[in-house]
Amino acid sequence: MERESRFSQWLRRRARTGGGTAGAGGEAAREDLLRAAAGAGFPLAPAAYPEGYGCSCVRIGCPTPGRHPVSFAWQTQATTDPDQITRWAQGQPQANFITATGRAHDVLDVPAEAGRMALERLDTEGTETGPVALSGGDRMLFFTATRGTPEDEDEWWPCELDCHPETMDEHPGLRWHCRGSYVLVPPARLPGEGPDAVVRWVRPPVPGATLPEPLTLLEPLTDACAVYAGATTDQETAAPWPVR
Repeated sequence: MERESRFSQWLRRRARTGGGTAGAGGEAAREDLLRAAAGAGFPLAPAAYPEGYGCSCVRIGCPTPGRHPVSFAWQTQATTDPDQITRWAQGQPQANFITATGRAHDVLDVPAEAGRMALERLDTEGTETGPVALSGGDRMLFFTATRGTPEDEDEWWPCELDCHPETMDEHPGLRWHCRGSYVLVPPARLPGEGPDAVVRWVRPPVPGATLPEPLTLLEPLTDACAVYAGATTDQETAAPWPVR
């Protein structure tokens, strides 16, 4: 008899376990983490999740499996209401969740190795970092106060303007998520298996705590990104956008 391939065994195992859905204890922990994020002021909305070797959404060949919101109305849907978040979490036990940035907080998104270098420097200098998450094994997310809601609405800028610096030498590897953007919040699952297939807190949010100003973290993060970009020969890895 022909032996079943490891890939086929993996797919069959995921189908039998519901794609890695946690038990009752895991579900309770998941809801606690989501409510804690909402309690810290992060507006949440349901997101897709990895399913088999693809995405739970209906899009064929989804380019970002498990990493995007479910609804096109995610910006208006995102909420900090704990009751609504509990209903979503219980009604969609496998769903990831995103937080809409630029409303109550921004996120500075850097390569994980650069993030670790910056954390070491910030701790040495005694600078408060606020919440920090590790997204898979390759990106680190620093949650900060927002600059997306100025008193003068003409002064706000969309995330697109900060996603693509004019040159790689300016802010290599850094993406600033503000108004119009989102990031996954823990606990979230990414395609694959193991520790690099999750989004988890390195430093969890504390409800009621003041988030740091993004400009206080920007210099250490950009310096670390420059060191990281200089040490790697793979600019595609160093940058979160396509390098041309």
